[in-house]
Amino acid sequence: MPLTLRDLNRATLARQLLLRREPLDVAGAVRRLVALQAQEPASPYLALWNRLAGFDPAGLDAAFAAGSLVKATLMRITLHVVHAGDHPAMRLAMRRTLRASRLGDKRFAATGLTPAEADAMVPELLAFADRPRTAAELEAWIAERAPLSPKDVLRTMRSIAPLRHAPTGGPWSFGPRPAYLAAPDTAPPATADAPPAASGSAPPAGDADACLRALVLRYLAAFGPASVLDVAQFAMVYRPQARAAFQALSGELERLEGPDGAELFDLPGAPRPDPDTPAPPRLMAMWDNVLLAYADRARVIPPAYRRLVIRANGDVLPTLLVDGHVAGVWRPAEGGIEATAFHRLPEEAWHGLAVEAKELLALLAGREPRVYGRYARWWGDLPAAEVRTLPG
Repeated sequence: MPLTLRDLNRATLARQLLLRREPLDVAGAVRRLVALQAQEPASPYLALWNRLAGFDPAGLDAAFAAGSLVKATLMRITLHVVHAGDHPAMRLAMRRTLRASRLGDKRFAATGLTPAEADAMVPELLAFADRPRTAAELEAWIAERAPLSPKDVLRTMRSIAPLRHAPTGGPWSFGPRPAYLAAPDTAPPATADAPPAASGSAPPAGDADACLRALVLRYLAAFGPASVLDVAQFAMVYRPQARAAFQALSGELERLEGPDGAELFDLPGAPRPDPDTPAPPRLMAMWDNVLLAYADRARVIPPAYRRLVIRANGDVLPTLLVDGHVAGVWRPAEGGIEATAFHRLPEEAWHGLAVEAKELLALLAGREPRVYGRYARWWGDLPAAEVRTLPG
């Protein structure tokens, strides 16, 4: 029997810890979720607040400071937070995409370097980044070796070299002026709070195809059932690569039929709750992966609302999740959280959102009460809708 959109919605919510907050530590949660998008420093904190029982942001601060969680350019060629034990294999799985995105860019061509010369610079750069280095320090170092355009060389190096962001302080561990640090190129031993997460042992250190297959298994555990195109979208890998990974894993995967006859894949025995399972309201972070992890996002975002929450330049607004689906957007405002619903919501939903808003405001109070304030311009062209201020 084909899976419906609601079936897929509840499967996603269950695996993304959005049916109930779970009693997990931050490192174990990130490994279970695969990755947290981190373009905005606040977003990983809000993502975990939505998913973990008794979430203490100090625990995430400590994980960043200790290096057990790594913030680096990975999937979709953007910043993600991943477990340190997962970073080497994930980076290798993404290697072809990361290199093509930068070495094929006209800005790299303008630097006068060849790809071979850029590669040759990597070991020295990593040796220099044995402690946190600011962008200015790295550009000065690069200028001695490639004086034509050090800023564009650094842009390339951030993708082709295993660099991670070093914590710089501020309310969310990372401030507006990043610092960079060489990332370990081998995975540390698994710990009790972060067990090996794929089926079987970790892929060989130098096998990019094996690493991509491992990433597919991790993705399906956290986001399935899903299609080949969904995985290609999540990681931004070439479709033939994604297709080849699925073909190599065919003996390990369950084939399913989705809406409109779509071919989907999943791990055998993975949770797929009853579609009538209640889903509590949530105030989702900007760029939350649950909104971006699919080519077909209709399981979470009603098609009519997609352009309202995912703007033309790629900004993904903080959203209201009601009954597991995007129902509007939110932002801090005078007196509380301003919630804009795109359709009429029952009072029970508003009550649930008010409870969430009170807890969110308590979290923001000691960090950044006007989080995401620089994105206010997007509220100017929202359609007529019901707007309420949910007090703290």
